[in-house]
Amino acid sequence: MTSQKNLSIAHAWFEAFNSHNLEKLLSLYDDEAEHFSPKLKIRHPETNGLVIGKEALRTWWQDAFDRLPSLHYKVTSLTANTDRVFMEYIRTVDHEEDMLVAEVLEIKENRIIASRVYHG
Repeated sequence: MTSQKNLSIAHAWFEAFNSHNLEKLLSLYDDEAEHFSPKLKIRHPETNGLVIGKEALRTWWQDAFDRLPSLHYKVTSLTANTDRVFMEYIRTVDHEEDMLVAEVLEIKENRIIASRVYHG
């Protein structure tokens, strides 16, 4: 896997997320992918911030897209190597303060196997 290929996966990730195209977004992930997010921990404390598998990802993101129709991420920086992409972006939602976010996508065999979100 090349860093350029991983960058293309990150660009596809942002395109899918910002268009709220859940199926396209999920197609980038491995069936058993793990996702950690502080917002997930707050909204669903029983998860301790971690969900595993595409169905759990589907449930999490569908809820976000339904609750926050204006949710959008503006890329500020992408850095890739052969097995991960470090993404920085600004999370925007109508009537909420913008949030600076960092996220790491771990990639293996052209699929995201883990993602971790960091913000204040």
